[in-house]
Amino acid sequence: MKLYPIETGNLKLDGGAMFGVVPKVMWQKVYPADENNLCNWSMRCLLIIDGDRKILIDNGIGNKQDEKWLSYYYLNGEDTLENSLKKVGETPDNITDVILTHMHFDHCGGSVKFNEDISGYELAFPNATYWTSKKQYDWATNPNRREKASFLKENIYPIEESGQLNLIEKEGEYIPNITFKLFDGHTDGQLIPHINYNGRTIAFMADLLPATAHVPMPWIMAYDTRPLITLKDKERFFNDAVKNDYILFFEHDIYNEACTLMDTPKGVRVKNAGKLADFI
Repeated sequence: MKLYPIETGNLKLDGGAMFGVVPKVMWQKVYPADENNLCNWSMRCLLIIDGDRKILIDNGIGNKQDEKWLSYYYLNGEDTLENSLKKVGETPDNITDVILTHMHFDHCGGSVKFNEDISGYELAFPNATYWTSKKQYDWATNPNRREKASFLKENIYPIEESGQLNLIEKEGEYIPNITFKLFDGHTDGQLIPHINYNGRTIAFMADLLPATAHVPMPWIMAYDTRPLITLKDKERFFNDAVKNDYILFFEHDIYNEACTLMDTPKGVRVKNAGKLADFI
């Protein structure tokens, strides 16, 4: 098995939204904001090559939205999904599986692209099976008013219409060496892949833990639909992660790709952090 972090660019989001009830005087020290209170976040995906399978977890924001919409998120950085795949010798056509942790636009926007004459949409990974949870798909296609703006129809319906979408209802190993586990605090049915890499577990954190800065228990995003459930989700995850020395892989942490955890008198904290390559 080979693992490749795939950078798709960065976006800026309000620091208060990203850290919820935690005062800025605290979070600013570990994840600084600019003069507009915006923090810069990566949209980092993970490519797994295991035998004949080439599996991509999440795929960034895509390029279908108009300039006005994109301007809200201050996209920056030189990386793109296709260029990052090219750097490791792959193309979208080579991908056999796309795992979508959830269907917020910054996680699944790269799933679908305009067709050649820009008259409609087509899959960006035409030979791939797409995976997400049924609970999340139902949530995304019948969105609540608070979360509705994060679910864009053009990112979702073309996947279903293609016939290449697999919806899972229970936790389990649906792809060899990758176990799907479900968490509900951020959005219902968020799918967190747990990868068996040489006998060690690498957890792709998505928005269960956007960054190392979110490891302390109360550090929860205001974007989470049910923050008290997030607390339970984090505790459940931490129980396994600390006991079994998981490697956590971060989608949004612009400073660290991965970390390990440890118990301390103040609760679970980061043990070591850095590049994924430092841990594997």
